[in-house]
Order: sequence, then C-alpha cells, then structure tokens
Amino acid sequence: MDRMNRTLALTALAPITWGTSYLVTTELLPPDRPLLTATLRALPAGLLLLAVTRLLPRGGWWWKAAVLGTLNIGAFFALMFVSAYRLPGGVAATLAAVHPLLVTALASGVLGERVAPPWRASPQVQA
Repeated sequence: MDRMNRTLALTALAPITWGTSYLVTTELLPPDRPLLTATLRALPAGLLLLAVTRLLPRGGWWWKAAVLGTLNIGAFFALMFVSAYRLPGGVAATLAAVHPLLVTALASGVLGERVAPPWRASPQVQA
C-alpha cells in the first residue's frame, strides 16, 4: 500500500505544480510582461538541456526544431502568460482544462481523424 500512496502522490505533483503557474504569474512576476515571463520560464530549462546533452540538431532537423520550439514553447508560453495576466485564474484554468477536448475536436474536424469512444480505448490506456 505504501507504493500505491507514493505513486498517487507523485502523480498529483504534476498538476499541482502546473496549477501554481497562474498564482506565480499574477502575484510574483513583473506585471504586464508576458513575453519576459515566458522567456524566464523556458530559457533556463532549454539551456540546462543543451548543457547536459551537448547536442544540436543536424541537417533537416534544424527547421523541425525551430517550428516545434516556436509553436510548443514560444507561442504556448507567451499565450499562456498573456491569458494569465488578462483573465481571472479560474477562467484561465478552466480553459486550460478544456484544451484536450478542443484538440480532439480540431483533430476530428480539420484532420479527419476518427475519435474512438472512451470505452473502446486500447487495453494499455485502460490499465
């Protein structure tokens, strides 16, 4: 039972940590500076990753890394902090929680992906 409690606590740590982003943004960081805040959040992790791995993309991976970095880190963090500055915390958190449903709807509508009902998910997902 001890292992189960430890796993549960570790699983709960990620959403708790992620949920503090809005509190830290609105209370502790410089006001009206969403791009600076996004940079302060992403740059240290990127530099640490570069220092640890000492690898840079090669060949065709440069443009892929640039597009992925811009969309997944640059645009996401900047827009997240803009919303945290402009929206009440509860509204911003609700929008963030609805995001997977929005992506599912867009994948179905725009890309034509079939969305399986949750009861037909693979056994690995249900475990």
